[in-house]
Formats: sequence, C-alpha cells, structure tokens
Amino acid sequence: MKKFIIPIMIIAIIVALYEQVSAEKNVYIMVIAIVIFMMGMMQLSAKTPSKNQDKEDENV
Repeated sequence: MKKFIIPIMIIAIIVALYEQVSAEKNVYIMVIAIVIFMMGMMQLSAKTPSKNQDKEDENV
C-alpha cells in the first residue's frame, strides 16, 4: 500500500507546485492536489505507533 500512496502524493505535490507557478491558476486543481496529499499523509501516519502507547498500556 505504501508503494501506491507515496507516488500518488508526489504527483499531487508536483501538480500543486505547477499550478502555483502557472500564470492562470486553477483553484480547484490546487484544492484537489492538497486533499490528495493530506489523505495520503493520513494513511501513512495512521500506521505509526503512538509515542505514549507504553504509558497507556500501564494505566489499564
């Protein structure tokens, strides 16, 4: 899954940067690229364990 998400995020960043420097900016393309990037970041960060996971287990 990570092999699929990272290239899509890179493409979204490239599209957003290309739209930013173009003379005629399309806001909808920028918003879609940012949403795709944020969704990818959420997917990748959901798999990282919490820093306080050990402390939470002790309190239970």
